[in-house]
Amino acid sequence: MASTISLLPEKHFLCTLCRDIFTRPVTIPCGHSFCLSCLCHYWARHQSKYCPHCKRVFTDKPDLSVNRILADIADNYRKTRPQKPPDEEVQMIQERLQKIERLKYSLEVQKSSYLREVRESQKVFSALVNAMEKSHKAVVAAIEERERDEEKRVEMLMKELEQEIQELRKEMNIISTISLSDLKDWSKVTIETDPCVGVTRRALSDMIDMMKVEVNRLSKSELKRTEKYTVDVNLSVKTAHPFLFVSDDRKQVRHTDKLQEVPDHPKRFDRVANVLAKESFGSGRCYWEVEVGEKIEWNLGVVRQSINRKGKFTVCPANGFWTLALKAGGQYIANTSPVTLVALEQRPRKVGVFLDYTEGRVSFYCAESGVHIYTFTDTFTDRLHPFFSPGRMHGGKNAAPLIICSSFCSI
Repeated sequence: MASTISLLPEKHFLCTLCRDIFTRPVTIPCGHSFCLSCLCHYWARHQSKYCPHCKRVFTDKPDLSVNRILADIADNYRKTRPQKPPDEEVQMIQERLQKIERLKYSLEVQKSSYLREVRESQKVFSALVNAMEKSHKAVVAAIEERERDEEKRVEMLMKELEQEIQELRKEMNIISTISLSDLKDWSKVTIETDPCVGVTRRALSDMIDMMKVEVNRLSKSELKRTEKYTVDVNLSVKTAHPFLFVSDDRKQVRHTDKLQEVPDHPKRFDRVANVLAKESFGSGRCYWEVEVGEKIEWNLGVVRQSINRKGKFTVCPANGFWTLALKAGGQYIANTSPVTLVALEQRPRKVGVFLDYTEGRVSFYCAESGVHIYTFTDTFTDRLHPFFSPGRMHGGKNAAPLIICSSFCSI
């Protein structure tokens, strides 16, 4: 019988759970057999009781009893189990030992390679650090050099400004506070009433001309200092009266004598043909220029953000308007209350507006000559918008637009 058992394939005597010859085998209702301990351990790990081989589920846990016949057959097979030749086992051991040696050698080679890579990376990193340190030193040196040059430049500018201030103070002490128009009137009175004063009309005229040149030079110098505060100003379409046409670039406005279809807006002027700039200012200093050209009527300046824009109102500082205007008759006026007449010898084609919010000043200049026209002084508590009114058409004589000059247009 033993010889017959040894002829059977080994798989008939193996537990499918431990892959070894049965030890105390049990057979469950589905006909499959397992080692008793293997099956118990398997079912202990799973809540449902089912065959590990065919997965058949058992409602009730089967009673497990050792299959004596299978146990005896398994024991006999274990005793008669064919053994592998010793030489083959030795050879397998040798092969595995050789694999271990090869793995060790490979590991040593890899370690050497890793060490070389680490050393190379350290060299590269050190070179990179040295290069960065050199670059950083060069950058610091360049910055320090620029700083020294800038300090020298600023010191020179400060000295020039201090010298200019001293010269201006001397000139201000020389120039009389009497206006040029007063000097002209005074010269006429002097000559007419006292011909023996010893000052001829020609000498006085030369003196007045000299003072004009000096005043104009000072005015140009003052205007030049304000130009560094130049800001970009753009018209606000939603504030424009329906009679006004605003260009697409928001830099020009003209009167049309024809009501345009525009949406009603609480910020839009509905009675007087005015328009405001989109920008508003609540601190600091700012300057912009407006080209008036040959227009015969216009009004420019700044207004409070909260001014009345509906119905009739008086343009004056008390109502939040600080503006200079040219009337159709050719008279320039500052819109004080009552208005202040302004005498200008040269008709400005471009008007500069300078706002010093902190100091409470709004000044107007002839941008071509630099001559100061008029200055409002007040205390500002609200944000201020640039203000524009191109004036009525006057039969086409005043059809040209007011044009806000870009910052690069300033003299």
